[in-house]
Amino acid sequence: MAKILGNFHLALLIGIILLVAAMVGLHRGAMDAGYWFLFARYLHVFAGILWIGLLYYFNFVQIPTMPSVPAELKPGVTKYIAPAALFWFRWAAIATLVLGLLAAELKTPGYAARTLSLDEGARTIGIGMWLGIVMAANVWLVIWPNQKRALGIVACDDARKAKSASVAMMASRTNLILSLPMLYCMIMGSHGL
Repeated sequence: MAKILGNFHLALLIGIILLVAAMVGLHRGAMDAGYWFLFARYLHVFAGILWIGLLYYFNFVQIPTMPSVPAELKPGVTKYIAPAALFWFRWAAIATLVLGLLAAELKTPGYAARTLSLDEGARTIGIGMWLGIVMAANVWLVIWPNQKRALGIVACDDARKAKSASVAMMASRTNLILSLPMLYCMIMGSHGL
């Protein structure tokens, strides 16, 4: 069992196989347009959990803990853990955004545009969508470029590295702040409130 569960890719593959089995076994005859809207929404939520889970990992665990990590252990985080977490973080942000817009369009053609215009019938989820868009842009345009310098992925002098680390942290904290109303709006908006 340890050989199976100890291998990330194998465990993920088993999860995907079980997902497909559930899809086919439970809903084979019901895969109409409504089904694909719900499946896109499922993928949107999955990507969102990965993205926001990593945002919370950075803000609740990594950033507050790094000052107490002994200097000789910090490279383990900055050279291995943080770059891997940032890979999933930034791609989960894009996947969440794209899948959310796709789910909105599958729900009703034109729904995403109406929602983003903050149409009265979808104002709550529209605000959540805008907050998610701002957060995803923040990931790609501020956090990632600054983290590349802070982690030494892109060479720069020590002053620029320190400044980039500070900017990345502040942008990450901004996303932490925005995530609370964003999640509220997404959940309430998806239930018609």
